[in-house]
Amino acid sequence: MQVPKQIFREYDIRGVADRDLTDPVAHAIGRGLGTMWQEGVRRIAVGRDCRLSGDRLFAALTSGLRRTGLEVIDIGVGPTPYLYSAAHALDVGGGIMITGSHNPGDENGFKLVRNKASFYGPEIQTLRALIEEEHFVADAPTEGTYVAVDHKPDYIERVTSRVTFKNTNVKFVIDAGNGSGGPLGLACMRRLGLNPDPLFCEMDGRFPNHHPDPTVSKNLEALIARVRETGARVGLAYDGDADRLGAVDANGDIIWGDKLLILFARALLREHPGAAVIGEVKCSQTLYDDIAKHGGRPILWKTGHSLIKTKMKEEHALLAGEMSGHLFFADRYFGYDDALYAGLRLLEILAHDDRTIGEMLADVPKTFVTPELRVDCPDAVKFKVVAAITAHYKNAGLEVVDIDGARVQFGTPEAPAWGLVRASNTGPVLVMRFEAPTEAERDRLHREVEAEVTKVRAALGA
Repeated sequence: MQVPKQIFREYDIRGVADRDLTDPVAHAIGRGLGTMWQEGVRRIAVGRDCRLSGDRLFAALTSGLRRTGLEVIDIGVGPTPYLYSAAHALDVGGGIMITGSHNPGDENGFKLVRNKASFYGPEIQTLRALIEEEHFVADAPTEGTYVAVDHKPDYIERVTSRVTFKNTNVKFVIDAGNGSGGPLGLACMRRLGLNPDPLFCEMDGRFPNHHPDPTVSKNLEALIARVRETGARVGLAYDGDADRLGAVDANGDIIWGDKLLILFARALLREHPGAAVIGEVKCSQTLYDDIAKHGGRPILWKTGHSLIKTKMKEEHALLAGEMSGHLFFADRYFGYDDALYAGLRLLEILAHDDRTIGEMLADVPKTFVTPELRVDCPDAVKFKVVAAITAHYKNAGLEVVDIDGARVQFGTPEAPAWGLVRASNTGPVLVMRFEAPTEAERDRLHREVEAEVTKVRAALGA
């Protein structure tokens, strides 16, 4: 069977819904997963976000699953962590979330869970090969059954029972970007007696107000304006499927994922001295230094929610996070990325501390950091470029952390500076980021590394 190879990515399956994810392709994905999951799996939880293509893809996917004899548990429409919760709480052997995450409304895809763990990387490529070769298990004598289950009351209970508020008077705004996390997020907040100021919390798969990606500053403009207008202490933002959290402080300044992780790590380490906390290669050096300063065990790891969840289990880490706003709590929670829960944990911190977020972070050393810089680079050469950059700087005698790309250490322990070049696992892109004690040094490092990347690409004919 011919399927678009590019939709089978490192962490999920994703493409343009009407072009790449046709009914036959979605049906084949269901048959393929049903074939791979025959051993030990009887029931599968399936959810979908609010995109317009969700119902169509649900029907095609689940018909393929049921053809292999698997029972489908339909949990309805909601955010990705709602599916993760169902996969943990219900008697199922796996879960599938139909979602395009933070991508445009015409895109969609599938995030996969097998036995409460991410299904990713080589497993997704095995699935692709199985579909292409049509090595499906024979049709079951009896088609698998279909059952609809409303997991929402249980999800709300699981989220809200794991936070405690000294007071519920924290003034805040929540922008759900018309994604699938709005209604459930508001329900959790109101269950706790909080009074959210909602912005774009109605589900609308066309995303009419702004793109549901809080890592892009432009998408936070309405939230920033509302926070400033109302005098709120914080503004929270979900991405399209609410597994990533964005935040702005009372001044309207964006609090990126690594700074949020500092706040969460400090609170955690007061209760769990010595705990392991994981960040990824794009995070500021100030994060790792702050974790160590407060008695934790900092771990720098690869980018990617599936990779981080796996590493958390290996290290028994209680907390992890990414620049992109994926935040993972194994402390009082289940170790998966849930923006609804992470938002409540941030509000819990504010409810127990009268300081502003800026005041809480005032002792973090001031550094100058670029945003995540993305440069188009063909898939065929992007990893070769990273390998050449790694070799160049190692040969120059510099320390290079190469677990995921090349994070080159340029500074000193007293004045850390670094530059990152890594190949994206989800597209033909090189990702770069730079941090230094001064703006001039940051920009100098950026120019130097970018020039080396240009030189390497030219040598590779790219």
